[in-house]
Amino acid sequence: MLTVYGINSCDACRAARKFLDSRDIEFRFHDLRADGLDIQMLERWSDRLGWERLVNKRSLTWRKIPEVDRNDMNRDKALAAILERPTLMKRPVLEAAEYIAVGFSEKRFTDFLAKLQSAAR
Repeated sequence: MLTVYGINSCDACRAARKFLDSRDIEFRFHDLRADGLDIQMLERWSDRLGWERLVNKRSLTWRKIPEVDRNDMNRDKALAAILERPTLMKRPVLEAAEYIAVGFSEKRFTDFLAKLQSAAR
């Protein structure tokens, strides 16, 4: 089952859901605020993608972190910061089987879905 991790009020998450709905792709939406976020999820994604890809450095949440802490960021600090402030995470995160994609773009989602269909064959 494809899972979309995000936040209901996030424009990119809404666009991702609309993209999947328009193609009749079945998915489950996991709201990071309402349904929660745990360290195991972040470690799994970080191990596969790198923690840097999970941090949204263009977000207001990132800019609110003191510069000294941003400059000294590492994996453990980043994951702890995301747990404390889920809006720091780049969204949405798509996960299905062994595939993960972060951030919305039609090309990324199309490529992601092609991988899923290829794996299902």
